[in-house]
Amino acid sequence: MMESRNPAFMDEIHRLFDTAPFIRSLGLKLVAIAPGRCETELVLASHHLQQDGVVHAGVLATMADHTSGTAGAAIIGADNYVLTAEFKINLLRAARGDRLHCVGTVLKPGRRLIVAESEVFDGNPDSGKLVAKATVTLAVMTKPSAEA
Repeated sequence: MMESRNPAFMDEIHRLFDTAPFIRSLGLKLVAIAPGRCETELVLASHHLQQDGVVHAGVLATMADHTSGTAGAAIIGADNYVLTAEFKINLLRAARGDRLHCVGTVLKPGRRLIVAESEVFDGNPDSGKLVAKATVTLAVMTKPSAEA
């Protein structure tokens, strides 16, 4: 189990979900959080689908990226934030159903770069199919001071 460098990391995690306009409009919900691990869920609607009726790759990529980023944000200091520097996603099969579940885990908790991964399932991770897997590199940035 990893430890957070921010004793109030839960406040930051809720900020990531409550104030990000794109994440809110997508409908991504936080399910579980611990330092270095995040789980999210998305109830699917017609606007998440592409022209052939399966979940759009951009929805899968956003879910994987934000979930991994949140897992990374849960371990950094209060004066830091993370930005995705690079990610690679494998779309393993067409995603269908009524919801997606994503599990993000930090693999390498560096001070300047964090490497994480996400797995996206159509449904519950225990019974659903793995539809996408991403590797995400997060840059640890310093928040600008109030004086700047």
